[in-house]
Amino acid sequence: MKIRWKKHRLAFTFQAGTSRGILTHKDTWYIIGENDNKQFYGECGPLKGLSIDDRPDFETKLDTVCEHLNTRSIHAWNTMGFIDSLIPELNLIGFPSIVMGLETLQADFLNGSKQEIFENSFYSFESPIAINGLVWMNEPEHMLAQALEKIKAGFSCIKLKVGAIDFEKECSVLEKIREQYSEEQVVLRVDANGAFTEKDVWQKLETLAAYGIHSIEQPIKPKQTELMRQLCKDSPLDIALDEELIGIHTFEEKENVLEEIDPPFIILKPTLLGGFRETGEWIKAAEYRGIEWWMTSALESNIGLNAISQFTATYPVYMPQGLGTGGLYHNNIPSPLTVYSGGIYYDKDKAWDFSEINK
Repeated sequence: MKIRWKKHRLAFTFQAGTSRGILTHKDTWYIIGENDNKQFYGECGPLKGLSIDDRPDFETKLDTVCEHLNTRSIHAWNTMGFIDSLIPELNLIGFPSIVMGLETLQADFLNGSKQEIFENSFYSFESPIAINGLVWMNEPEHMLAQALEKIKAGFSCIKLKVGAIDFEKECSVLEKIREQYSEEQVVLRVDANGAFTEKDVWQKLETLAAYGIHSIEQPIKPKQTELMRQLCKDSPLDIALDEELIGIHTFEEKENVLEEIDPPFIILKPTLLGGFRETGEWIKAAEYRGIEWWMTSALESNIGLNAISQFTATYPVYMPQGLGTGGLYHNNIPSPLTVYSGGIYYDKDKAWDFSEINK
């Protein structure tokens, strides 16, 4: 198999506000394999400022990976443990998004270049996955308009980014939503991306709880284990770990984090965690302890989002997942992924268009 990579800059259709600043674009890298006149795709999409593989030598590592793979027999790709063997061989432990890209490419190869990454009803029978509607940080009036628009479009779960604008203004948005929709009608989640501090986190959680919030993702920066443990134990609203999981590799380390902090929920981003096998380990460790989880994309293009959606559907999920990011970009890869009435599904009447990658 001939292997190469290509960088693609995804352009947002709007200014995407987070507690870490305004996003106008997102760089991603595709690993492309070619054999017997067929092409296979995987996406490596580290998040700037967050992924452990957001580092200057990222493309150098991609060069090394492709050079090595171009020396391997096509028969190696038929081996289920092939990608796992590459992690120590090519020192990929610090490059989780590359591992996920390779896992996706191999699955695409094994399944005949149909973009079927996992066999389940999401791909085969167009079964939808319930997702949350994501509201990005902006002026309060704009955030409220986003939320109400998504509710009218059929979303029963709305997730709002908080922690960047004035806290009282953010709460005013939540209050106005609750004036129109009860907890039974609309589930509200918030994501602070670690924006709160030890000095203000308790007071802010108390204030947010008054709006019937389902959960808050990562209220404080990671690696504050004792404070996070106390928050998970005594907070008036449920905590979901997100960034806290990044950079943890062994199954024992995963178990230790969950034992020490004991969160009600964890958020799983395969691109940041090291791919699907690593994410599966988090699920195993969490479910053993009665910890619930949901999957979230990490602003991948439709190639990565498709793989994550199919992976999610291999589990009996019931809570809304964070997979509604396909419409964020002007220049996404056209695909069958379709969001409708609060769910994402694989519409086989639509086709993939890889022309942007193959230029």
